[in-house]
Amino acid sequence: MIVYHGGTDIIEEPLVHLGRPKLDFGPGFYVTALREQAVSWANKIADRRGSPALVNKYYFDQKGAMREFKYMSFGSYDREWLDFVVNNRLGRKVWKQFDIVEGGVADDRVIDTVELYMGGYLTEEQAIGRLKYYSPNHQICFINQQVVDCHLRFEGIINL
Repeated sequence: MIVYHGGTDIIEEPLVHLGRPKLDFGPGFYVTALREQAVSWANKIADRRGSPALVNKYYFDQKGAMREFKYMSFGSYDREWLDFVVNNRLGRKVWKQFDIVEGGVADDRVIDTVELYMGGYLTEEQAIGRLKYYSPNHQICFINQQVVDCHLRFEGIINL
């Protein structure tokens, strides 16, 4: 599978320990199979930093990683996804039980619902009711460095 990481830096050897805490799927190295999503993210980061945007391209041996490591995959914005994301954003570190987590991003389309639920303004059922209308975009979070070292290969960059 080809995956992308948007930003302003060339990252030939990703390091998972540099990830920020309390993200959707925990700290780690995030990629997406959606090139346009990586381009959008790269442009946002580049605008903030005043640097040229670029996209790192990788080959991910997903099947090999799934055989060797603990892999969680969310296919939709459902109750399981919501609980996982909310718990991580609250610092409960539910990501620790996995090496790789894949699923939708709590992006601009769905973050208001997640935050309203976290703030107690929506019940879980109301939040799920809102989220079910969105098709998930895509992210993979590599939490375990061995996954990156063994199953992610740098293919080059795409200058934007």
